[in-house]
Amino acid sequence: MTKNNKIKVLFRHRSMEMGGVEKVVLSMFNNLNQDKFDFTICLNINQGELRNEFPKHVRKVYLTDGKEDFSKNSFLQKIQLAKRKLKLNKAEKDPKIADGLLGEQYDVEIATTYSIYKAVLNSTNKNSKKIAWLHSDLTLDGFDPYRKEIFDNMKQFDYIIYGSQQCKDALDEKFPDEKFPPGKVVLNAIPIEELKIKATSFPVDFGSVPTFVSVGRLHFRKGYRKLLETHKKLLNDGFIHNIHIIGDGEDYEVLAKRIEELGVQNSFKLLGTQMNPYPFVKNADFYIMPSESEGWPLIIAETLILQKPILATNVGGIPEMIDHNITGYLTEYSEEGLYNGIKEFLTNKNTVDHIQVNLKNIEDRFDNKKIFDTVEEIIESVLKK
Repeated sequence: MTKNNKIKVLFRHRSMEMGGVEKVVLSMFNNLNQDKFDFTICLNINQGELRNEFPKHVRKVYLTDGKEDFSKNSFLQKIQLAKRKLKLNKAEKDPKIADGLLGEQYDVEIATTYSIYKAVLNSTNKNSKKIAWLHSDLTLDGFDPYRKEIFDNMKQFDYIIYGSQQCKDALDEKFPDEKFPPGKVVLNAIPIEELKIKATSFPVDFGSVPTFVSVGRLHFRKGYRKLLETHKKLLNDGFIHNIHIIGDGEDYEVLAKRIEELGVQNSFKLLGTQMNPYPFVKNADFYIMPSESEGWPLIIAETLILQKPILATNVGGIPEMIDHNITGYLTEYSEEGLYNGIKEFLTNKNTVDHIQVNLKNIEDRFDNKKIFDTVEEIIESVLKK
C-alpha cells in the first residue's frame, strides 16, 4: 500500500472505443472511494472515443499510440500500424516493458475482459492479488477454439467478477467439472441522472416513419447482418420502417456494401460512433438489439431507464433485464424471430402500450450504491486473503 494507506489498484484494458465494458470501467473510476483506493489504468492502445474521459484522480499509462495519433497518409499509417503490432507483441512476451512504464507495484491488478487476462497474469508482481472480470458467455460455440486457454487463465486468478448471472450459471451448468476461483455476480451500474440529461442534449427528428435504433459495435455477433436481411424482407412485405445503427467496427464495410445491394440506403442507416447516442435512443420509436450473444448489456439498462420499448434477442443476460411482453419483447436469434418481433411492434399497438406503461418505474430496479459497495468489498476481501 501507499504511504497514505490507500489500496493501489491497477486496471488493465485494451483500448477505449465506445462500448459497454469501457463505460463500466469509467463508472468504477468515477464512483469507487477515492479516499480508499489509488487507481491506475494501463491501456494496450491509447485509442477510442473514451480515451480522455478518465477522471483526474486516475493515472493513465499506455503501451502504444492510438490511430488518432497516426499520420493521415495511408502509406505511413500502414507502417505505423506494423510498428505498433510489433511493439504490442514484444510487450506481451516481455511484461517488464509495461512494468517499466508503470514504475510501481500494485496491491490488486484487475483484468477487465478475457482478452487482457494474460497481460495481468504475466505481471512480474507476483505478490499482487489478481481479479478477472467476465462479461461473456463462454459456452457459445464461437469460443470453442479459445475456451481452453481462457479457462486456464481464469483458474490462475484469485477472484472472478461475473457481469451477469447467466454467464456464471452457463459455465457452472455446462462445465461443472471445471474448478474456477471464487467469484460473484456484479451487474453494471447506471448513472441515471447523467443519462437523462444527456438524452435531452440535442434534438433528433426521425420523421413520421416508425424508427428502430440500435447502439453497438459492428461485429458479426451483434446480429446486424441478420437484422439487415430481415429489414429487407419486412419492407418487401409492406411493413414500412427505418433502422438506424449507431456504432463502428469491422463489419462496417460488409454492412455498407450489403445495404447498397439491397437498395435500402434510405431506410437502414449506419450513423457511425456517437459520443452521446442517448438523444437518438430517446427520440426513436423503438430500440432493437439483434445480438447472437451478450453479457449484461449496459445499453439495455440505459434504454429501459429512458422508457423506450425494446425488442431484443433472448440471449445471454438479456432475460435477466427484460421481462418478455412486460418490460420489453424477447425473440429468438433468427431472421424469423426478428421478423416476427419487428412486425409485432409495428402492428400491435396494445403490445407497445403495455410495455410503455410497465416502464414508468423501471429505474427503481437499479441500485448503483450496492454495486459499487460490492466491488469495493471484493477488492478489500481479496487483498486480505
